[in-house]
Amino acid sequence: METPGLIVHGEAAPFSTALRSLVNNSRYSDVCFVVGQERQQVFAHRCLLACRCNFFQRLLGAEPGSGVPSPVVLSTVPAEAFLAVLEFLYTNSVKLHRHSVLEVLTAAVEYGLEELRELCLEFVVKVLDVELVCEALQVAVTFGLRPLQEHCIHFIEAHSQEALRTRGFLELSAAALLPLLRSDKLCVDEAELVGAARSWARVGAAVLERPVADVAAPVVGELRLALLAPEELSALEEQNRREPLIPVEQIVEAWKCHALRRGDEVRGAPCRRRRGTLPREHHRFLDLPFR
Repeated sequence: METPGLIVHGEAAPFSTALRSLVNNSRYSDVCFVVGQERQQVFAHRCLLACRCNFFQRLLGAEPGSGVPSPVVLSTVPAEAFLAVLEFLYTNSVKLHRHSVLEVLTAAVEYGLEELRELCLEFVVKVLDVELVCEALQVAVTFGLRPLQEHCIHFIEAHSQEALRTRGFLELSAAALLPLLRSDKLCVDEAELVGAARSWARVGAAVLERPVADVAAPVVGELRLALLAPEELSALEEQNRREPLIPVEQIVEAWKCHALRRGDEVRGAPCRRRRGTLPREHHRFLDLPFR
């Protein structure tokens, strides 16, 4: 009786190096991609991509004709990120960089590459900083990456003032901004948070060509105006007349908290302090300590 065969393995490193040399190598290539806004040509090999990734199997499923095949246009993925995806598909390893990892993560999610996605998530957590965190939060919200979303929120809670001053904060979607404004653990005072929300809404209004108040509508209800002192609330009310941001009814509810000196008797006027809320004389009447 013939004994069963035994699989033996050679060294992986030379094999990986050899395959890496084929990444974006026109020699023996049978497919060309035109990638990103810069429309960079990237050369690849159909059989390798198709056997490694269902997305490319579907994309490249048609048999190439007898002539020169037309380039495959992928305009939404930057060339650097696409080359990283190819490196992973060819070698099962990839060199990630802080400045482009979120684009590689986005491509991994869109192409259904779960292992690459997990590698990117681990890398993002390791290199996360103030400049990157809001961009990472937006990616996490967009693609439903809950663990990354929670990690980003915890990071912003600990570095709130710095994060609110980044370009990434101003470019957040309303869906990504909402969980931040709902947090009790932001290390920032409400007056500064109101200012940050106004700056965010102005940027969105300019991009979307819509009124500031319309852009802000999904999120401003989470601002805790009753935490502001009367003179701050008066100044906000005056600014709101010049540049509408917050519904008048929301400001009225905040004034009711001051008039009644009880935060828990007025619905619609959140009074709970955040971690970074500066003390004000009227807070002792709110009877809603920080949780």
